[in-house]
Amino acid sequence: MPAPTIHAPLVVSGLSVTYPDRTVLAGVDLLAQPGRRIGLVGENGVGKSTLLRAVAGRLPATARLSGTVRAPADLVLLGQEPPFRDRATIAEVLALTLAPLRTAVADVERLAASVGTEDGDAAYGHALEQALAHDAWDADRRAAVAAQRLGLEALDVERPVGTLSGGQRTRLALATIMTTRPSCLLLDEPTNHLDDDAIDVLTAFLSDLPGVVVLASHDRVLLDDTCTDLVDLDAGELGTDGGGGRRFGGGWSAYEAARADARRRWEEAYAAQQEELGRLRAATRIGTGAIAHDRGPTDGDKFIYSFKGGRVEQTLARRKKDAQRRLDIAERQQVRKPPVSLAFRGELTAPASGRLVQAMDVEVAGRMRVSRLDLAAGEQLLLTGPNGSGKSTLLGVLSGRLRTTAGTVDVTARTVREVTQDPAVADPARSALSTYDLAVRALVDPPSLRDLGLLHPRDHRTPVGSLSVGQRRRLGLAVAIAATPDLLLLDEPTNHVSLALAGELEEALAASPGGVVLASHDRWLRRRWPGPEITLTPW
Repeated sequence: MPAPTIHAPLVVSGLSVTYPDRTVLAGVDLLAQPGRRIGLVGENGVGKSTLLRAVAGRLPATARLSGTVRAPADLVLLGQEPPFRDRATIAEVLALTLAPLRTAVADVERLAASVGTEDGDAAYGHALEQALAHDAWDADRRAAVAAQRLGLEALDVERPVGTLSGGQRTRLALATIMTTRPSCLLLDEPTNHLDDDAIDVLTAFLSDLPGVVVLASHDRVLLDDTCTDLVDLDAGELGTDGGGGRRFGGGWSAYEAARADARRRWEEAYAAQQEELGRLRAATRIGTGAIAHDRGPTDGDKFIYSFKGGRVEQTLARRKKDAQRRLDIAERQQVRKPPVSLAFRGELTAPASGRLVQAMDVEVAGRMRVSRLDLAAGEQLLLTGPNGSGKSTLLGVLSGRLRTTAGTVDVTARTVREVTQDPAVADPARSALSTYDLAVRALVDPPSLRDLGLLHPRDHRTPVGSLSVGQRRRLGLAVAIAATPDLLLLDEPTNHVSLALAGELEEALAASPGGVVLASHDRWLRRRWPGPEITLTPW
């Protein structure tokens, strides 16, 4: 029996979010109709996660919100950290997920007895509508299928959530939403920690969901394959349409070209307006010489010259007044100067020579096994494999952070730096700039944080604890490359960072003169990877 079309739109009007030290969102409008899948894009820190939390009513107490949000009551937010108690078991999470759907079925069966009365018909109709909208009769089967397709069926259902890996926790969260099929689904970086199989399951589910979907993601393939529209929270003065709009109909590949064209049009409009403003300002300073030649009169022409001189002065005054009027209008309507785009300007590694890494039959018991790894200067190696195959563990071994239980590892690189998925924050209250300066103070002539182009200058004074996840990852990368390593180890470097930076990092990798070992699930990056790769398998 097909589900009724009762799904309501999500309507956001004039939404602003302000914290005591900064404004994150200002005057955001968003309309998401059922059946549309909206992707939020923009630089790190523009407020993508904040917008999702504001719509879901999950902002911290320190945030001040204005504007209106009209959302379906059946709204689910899957954030970057799934909202499960660490002590809850997998069985308890799934039972809580199924409980309202089983209740919906029971309500329909209970209220069927009251059909035929005025109140009974209304109550039964509402209960039936809700149950059909979420296909409640099929919930138990969907839960089983979701667990099987996401690789959860092999896990002990009595296992506490706190013992699961990041990928397993995300899979469990996806299983719950695949079971409930909410009318409004908000997703924040949903493909983080997921391998290809799990992403394929997610993509198919989202494409089939009849309600509203709004997601923030760094995954360019997901944006292409899933999204019907993109909303750029960092679109600029002319927006994506030349008129200040933020919305683009289509996926990431098409939007990349459109965004570059919008930036070009903005720069051209600004240049043309500045030229016109200069002309009008010059016109307000015009002298009489530009209107009549200032030659002296003969004795017989003195009366006529005086008369004509008065006419010249009147004409001059009129022209100046007209120029000033047009100047005032032009200054009020002028396009804001395009800001300098945040762009990575550093080098990932220092020049090096010879062999940097040689490893044979390396094992970390229960976590990772690699038969051979060789890396020379100028080479970039990609580590791939499903969740739990040991990619992060191998990086930890190469950096010296983890010890092996078997095999040999010979790292001859002089300077090694590792950027983990979750860079440690020693003092959340310390500013980003102070944190960077403290981290590089022992280095000889390190680059300034501004010179690297990884973190916008407006965020340098922001406490690290107030930065977005992507901004903290940018800061961690800045600290790593400031040391000019000849071996750089990167764990999921495109996770959480803006799509623009992801592209810049890929370009920098290709030109890196040292050695790089990179672990990634990023399908966009892997499809274009030109160098060698090692595929790890679970222990």
